Amino acid sequence: MTVLTPKFGMGASVLRVEDAAFITGKGRYTDDIAPEGTLHGYVLRSQMANAGFKIGSTDAAKAAPGVHLVLTGADIAHLNPLKSPAMQRQPDGTRAPTRDIPILCRDQVRYVGDAIAFVVAESRAQAQDAAEMIDVAFEDRPAIAATASALDADAPLVWPEAGSNKSFEYLLGEREKADTAFAKATRFARIAFRNNRLVCNYMEPRAALGEWRADEDRFVLTTGSQGVHSMRRIIAEQVFAMPAEKLRVVTPDVGGGFGPKTFVYREYPLVLEAARRLGRPVKWTGDRAEHFMTDAQGRDNQVEAEMAMDDDGRFLGLRVAIVANMGAYNSQYGPFIPFVGATMSTGVYDIQALDVSIAGVFTNTCPVDAYRGAGRPEAAFLLEKLVDECAREMGLAPDEIRRRNFIRPEQFPYRTQTGRLYDVGEFEGHMDQALERADWAGFAERAGASRARGRLRGIGMATYIEACAFAGSEPAHVELNGDGTVTLKIGTQSNGQGHATAYAQFVSEKLDLPIDRITVHQGDTDALATGGGTGGSRSIPLGGVSAARAGEDLAGKIRKIAADELEAAAADIELVDGTARIVGTDRSMDFAAIAKAAGKPEDLKGMGEFVQDEATYPNGTHICELEIEPHTGDVEILTYTIVDDFGATVNPVLLAGQVHGGVVQGAGQALIEDTVYAEDGQLITASFMDYAMPRADDVPSFSFETRNVPSTTNALGIKGAGEAGTIGATPAVMNAVTDALYRGYGIRHIDMPATPSRIWQAIADAATT
Repeated sequence: MTVLTPKFGMGASVLRVEDAAFITGKGRYTDDIAPEGTLHGYVLRSQMANAGFKIGSTDAAKAAPGVHLVLTGADIAHLNPLKSPAMQRQPDGTRAPTRDIPILCRDQVRYVGDAIAFVVAESRAQAQDAAEMIDVAFEDRPAIAATASALDADAPLVWPEAGSNKSFEYLLGEREKADTAFAKATRFARIAFRNNRLVCNYMEPRAALGEWRADEDRFVLTTGSQGVHSMRRIIAEQVFAMPAEKLRVVTPDVGGGFGPKTFVYREYPLVLEAARRLGRPVKWTGDRAEHFMTDAQGRDNQVEAEMAMDDDGRFLGLRVAIVANMGAYNSQYGPFIPFVGATMSTGVYDIQALDVSIAGVFTNTCPVDAYRGAGRPEAAFLLEKLVDECAREMGLAPDEIRRRNFIRPEQFPYRTQTGRLYDVGEFEGHMDQALERADWAGFAERAGASRARGRLRGIGMATYIEACAFAGSEPAHVELNGDGTVTLKIGTQSNGQGHATAYAQFVSEKLDLPIDRITVHQGDTDALATGGGTGGSRSIPLGGVSAARAGEDLAGKIRKIAADELEAAAADIELVDGTARIVGTDRSMDFAAIAKAAGKPEDLKGMGEFVQDEATYPNGTHICELEIEPHTGDVEILTYTIVDDFGATVNPVLLAGQVHGGVVQGAGQALIEDTVYAEDGQLITASFMDYAMPRADDVPSFSFETRNVPSTTNALGIKGAGEAGTIGATPAVMNAVTDALYRGYGIRHIDMPATPSRIWQAIADAATT
């Protein structure tokens, strides 16, 4: 039987309704907003990574042209620091103490970019000029920047009172069980590597506008975010120690988020405090240099791992030791990221013994927190790199060793050694489909042609799984307006994913209303009492189902009103293109007339809330084929094949965009992106002059398709897709690089990013030995 896809409903390839505004310059971002009388703020930041300091005088700055206010740490003693709630339990059952981020430092700075003072003036230029007049005396101290050296006995201490740079320690799995598995194993594979640090680099740098509404006795904060409700709670209740209702948070258009725009940064309470003191709006707009220095960064792990196998290459046990860099402070969710990643340690494989140890460490660097995938890309890279090393150790093909160790369909639901409950999965199915699409069988011939041209050709795969759409809910509210249009309100936040289109599709399918007549509102704490925000690919799996249910609720109310007006049974009313019609007749009412006929406002409102009890688990296979020019180390990705299992597809156009963007980010980490600090904590890669970003000519056209197995956890079978591209791409690309180097020179490891210079050096070293 052929199933027809609704014109605008779930599964339809609907073009994004929001793009017309963006491509014609009509987007409305935080920095576009400037109420009358707006002043501008600038943060004076430390140029040293570890130093004591004293502020001698601010008189010159206060007297500078245009200056209205200068704030130092002593001036805002009533503002509490930013505290992480994400500490997990350690082996002894305790939670490690947090090292909190002061709104302004008082006498000690701990990384380059740490905040010392806040200056407000008529213009940003005047504020910056005045900030440079502040007399600050620094006492420079030794710094530590390298993750691998943070726990050395002679390492400088970021927090001397702690006696160590260790932030926390976590253990997962069962050590005794793993020891037993390793004792009976006959074959082993080992790897050690660095998972490099990344700068997020969203298109829109952060900005914040603070207002004090004296007539309302409350603050208003306008800023790009990934969810206004958590931001309101943290700033109001934690920082200002006041009720949440004393703060309204508004988020207009957002030019990219990727995780770091989830967090509360110091500038947000600063603009609010300044606005209250001055009685005028205060805006801070960060530049790209500030983004590089101060916005939460991602990854940065030092890893060792070992797999125990039997003589047939079946996985018996896995040991992992991770040192995770937290930066100078515990950022909002920073301590949770390596933990949640480690819960995915066994991936798509049936591994019955696991021992994972994680040590979080402080360094004199920018704090580290969630970045696209938030721990799951780190876990997938570790495991997929190790599985390829297992294949080399056993003399098996990469696909064959995976095939021998996949969790089989009949084993579902499957409980992992970390307690994750996978509901469904057909891992061999999407791997085989990807192998066929990539013509894996024909690779040897292509590799021979590359050798004839003096080039190294490699092919690599990653079979990944991730956890997303974590347990919880995201209520949706819809309302029929007087003109026959519909408004949806929901507490997630689009950062460019296309929520205005996707959510409208769910509602459109229930109301048979064109999506251009459905408006999606997000980003205002006045509009909704609660909201979970956007992160972990939760918006569509949770919010989309709720939106569909809200649309269904409203559809029922519309049918009832129409039935009363048309003197028919509600069951005989059908909704067609914005009208309610008696089935089989031409008697109908349009939605505008129905809105006028409603007895009370509640008759025009629908609400839906889907509560999910467990995470969903998207999975798939990525295959990358590339060439390396051995004389220069240059890498060219030739083909890239993706077969993903997202459970169900909401909109193929939006889905492809999400996957393509994620793959580029993952490939960027593999090949060119790297955040480099000098030994003294100075940020070397502090601009695009030194930090490389992937461009269009760095990647080929992608071959992307889905092989969906509907989730049994989610009401509509949706698993989520926002982070999957990044999770599969980094190991696929690096496995391809390693494959090419191993075939040509026997090189089994190269650290990320695999830059031309690093590859050239590896080849040169191999050639001499």
